[in-house]
Amino acid sequence: MGKIGHYVPAGRRADRLLPTAGPPEAGPKAPHQSAGRRLLSLRKPRSVAGQVFLLQLVVVLLLIATAVVALVIQDRNRAIQEAGDRSLVAAESFANAPGTAEAMESDDPTAALQPDAETVRKNTGVDYVVALSPYGFRWTHPDPDQIGKHVSITYGQALEGEPHQNTFDSSLGKAVDSTVAVFDEDGTAVGLVTVGVTVDKVTSVVQDHLPVMFAAGGIALLLAAGGSALVSGRLRRQTHGLGPVEMTRMYEHHDAVLHAVREGVIILDGGGKLLLVNDEARRLLALPPDAEGRPVTELGLSPALAGLLRSGRAATDKVFLAGDILLAVNVRPVGLQAGSVATLRDTTELRALAGRADVAGGRLQLLYEASTRIGTTLDMKRTAEELTEVAVPRFADFATVELVEPVLQGGEPTGVSMEMRRVATAGIRGDAPLHPAGTLIRYVPGNPVAIGMTSGRPVLVTHLATADGWRAQDPERAQKVIESGIHSMISVPLRARGQLLGVVEFWRSEQDPFEPDDLSPAEELAARAAVCIDNARRYTREHTTAVTLQRSLLPGALPELSALEVGHRYLPAQAGVGGDWYDVIPLPGARVALVVGDVVGHGLHAAATMGRLRTAVHNFAALDLPPDELLAHLDDLITRIDQDAAAEGDTEAVTGATCLYAVYDPVSGQCVLARAGHPGPALVSPDGSVTFPDIPVAPPLGVGGGLPVETAALRLAADSRLVLYTDGLVEARGRDIDTGLGMLREALAHTDGATPDDTCRMVLDAMLRTRSSDDVALLVARTRLLDPEQVEEWEVPDDPAAVSRIRAEATRRLESWGLGGTAFTTELILSELVTNAIRYGASPISLRLLRDRDSLICEVADGTSTSPHLRRAAFTDEGGRGLFLVAQLSCRWGTRYTDRGKIIWAEQALDAGAAGDLSGLLMADL
Repeated sequence: MGKIGHYVPAGRRADRLLPTAGPPEAGPKAPHQSAGRRLLSLRKPRSVAGQVFLLQLVVVLLLIATAVVALVIQDRNRAIQEAGDRSLVAAESFANAPGTAEAMESDDPTAALQPDAETVRKNTGVDYVVALSPYGFRWTHPDPDQIGKHVSITYGQALEGEPHQNTFDSSLGKAVDSTVAVFDEDGTAVGLVTVGVTVDKVTSVVQDHLPVMFAAGGIALLLAAGGSALVSGRLRRQTHGLGPVEMTRMYEHHDAVLHAVREGVIILDGGGKLLLVNDEARRLLALPPDAEGRPVTELGLSPALAGLLRSGRAATDKVFLAGDILLAVNVRPVGLQAGSVATLRDTTELRALAGRADVAGGRLQLLYEASTRIGTTLDMKRTAEELTEVAVPRFADFATVELVEPVLQGGEPTGVSMEMRRVATAGIRGDAPLHPAGTLIRYVPGNPVAIGMTSGRPVLVTHLATADGWRAQDPERAQKVIESGIHSMISVPLRARGQLLGVVEFWRSEQDPFEPDDLSPAEELAARAAVCIDNARRYTREHTTAVTLQRSLLPGALPELSALEVGHRYLPAQAGVGGDWYDVIPLPGARVALVVGDVVGHGLHAAATMGRLRTAVHNFAALDLPPDELLAHLDDLITRIDQDAAAEGDTEAVTGATCLYAVYDPVSGQCVLARAGHPGPALVSPDGSVTFPDIPVAPPLGVGGGLPVETAALRLAADSRLVLYTDGLVEARGRDIDTGLGMLREALAHTDGATPDDTCRMVLDAMLRTRSSDDVALLVARTRLLDPEQVEEWEVPDDPAAVSRIRAEATRRLESWGLGGTAFTTELILSELVTNAIRYGASPISLRLLRDRDSLICEVADGTSTSPHLRRAAFTDEGGRGLFLVAQLSCRWGTRYTDRGKIIWAEQALDAGAAGDLSGLLMADL
């Protein structure tokens, strides 16, 4: 008969028992594959203990795997056998049960058998119980839809009375079914009973054995790991923590490095026996091939070197001579056996290289010092001295510098001049027979110095004793130089921007003679010094130009005045010339204008601006403007200067200029002052008290914006001292103006009875301990008052008939002064002026005569501001010659305005005869 398992019903439970035709599911092999991948991913053990442990792990795992596989196969076979027995017992029990045959022979076998079959299936735990007719039709089935269907399969073996069993693979795993026949009393087969059971439903014994097997395997692995750890620890203690790979690599590296290094290596034990020596040590010490194992004292080494190696004492760079090789030996004791390791280094060439390196390093240090020490000032002589100080004694034993004469004056050198002046010299001794500083030297064409100046290249003279061209310059001095020990020289021209500025010579006496390698540092020193000297030369030229300009713009000798006794000082700043200025301007009527100003900044621009302002002040003073109007005009001038500079693209503005202007009248003793951004004056009274009058201050010139300037009037007693100054006197870095004013007050308080000039000196000594960083201008004026006998005034009626009376009274006053010789000229002048005032002016009219030292001043005041104009009258004009006559008869004349009108004045020089001049003038006019 065929396989009865093909009669499996199509129900949900029975479908899981059917054999699968698809690919097998992932079963027990999957975990083994994952473990295998993890095992392959483990790092390769590097120690011997690790490798032994890995081997033990593999063996234990193989044993466990073999036992598990054998147990699983054995359990699988037992389960199949047990499943077959269970299905057979169930089939025979159901087939032989009472009533089964009768039910199969009944009219409705399904109704009789189906309930019993399901009851048996559920109670016995089999998967299905199916009753079949002898012809293959199903009477029972777990799935009712399968009842009545035919199963086309042979079942002859079961119908013959022999049970039939079949094993097959279902979707739920391996399964076994048993088929038996049911016979009636006559022995005729009336049906078949088939029962199926899956192998998984049979209890697996292997699940009970696996924990025991895994526990035994784990214990075996723990024992193996512990043993491996003990072995590994012992090995690592013996190998200092190195594994086989590291030891192999270390040995390879040790062998490669030991024989590849350029240093000799010797390892000795505590008794001085040679344990190991590399190839370089064999070469340096000329050791025999069998040197290892022999005492170091038997290897033919020098006693000193052998004693050091034998002792094992620590040593660092001990130098020994081994044949013709100079060895540097280092010894270090190592290990617990009192052994030592010695290294040998050939320093023969190293010493030479080190010497050359020291020389090169010294030259670099020399050039570095030259870059920081040469050119610290803008003084040419000091720069030359710095060059000699840097060169001696590090590069040369003596050094001298000469410069072209025009260069010393700040001028441009013209061509190659063989005549130079020595400006600096330095040496290790002071008795060298070289030309001292200040000597003018003219080099002959064959001299090496002259050759260098012509070629523009440095010249080396290794042996001065054999240098005929150098000896020819001055044979007697040359012989003294050689006898003093100076044996070699380098001459380097000092050139900047392609022009020869001078020359520097380096001399040696104690050091080795100069070599060609010394030319480069000598040229570097000269190049550095030449640039600094050229900068100093250009600064000297610009400074001289600026000083000349400023000195030409400042007043030279101040005029002798009867109104004031004046002392003055000007100190330029450290940075050079600046824009401070002062001035004393004589004014009509024996009056005097005192001016002090300051232009912020230094240099040519500040000096030129100062000159323009001083000229403008003179021009405005000639117009006899009052102080406030004069400063207002200066403010407008500065504004126009700035606007012109901005239009031309010049960024240097004059903003910051300040000025103080004072007018002193010795007749009344009144002083009218105004200032624009400038410090106020100090006033020393005749009793010695010092005050600072409160003078209204206006903004600095150029920034006033049209604001009015206020004035202040002071009444000064005779012998008062008015002190005018710039801010450089009272302001300084780290000192505010209040402190400076206090110091000025204290200084002036100690000048009681001093002349103005002495006052200037004492103030500067007290205020400026060091040179100021700003310009300082100081002007001290001691006031005087005119004797009332020197002044005569008349009130003039508004009547032409009064002119003769006024003329007569003026003549009498002149005779009383002893000036009768000027009476005729004076009568003409005052007649014209008084007549014009009566005719064209307005009341009140007054006349004033002032007798000064060497001049007579006639002033006519009236109440109008109309200014007369000088013109030349035609031959046909009846008038218009009055002012012309006044101008011809006086040395100066002019008009000044007052609050109540104007004053027309004329000044006569008392040392000039006017009568003869007048007659000549009258004859010429006729």
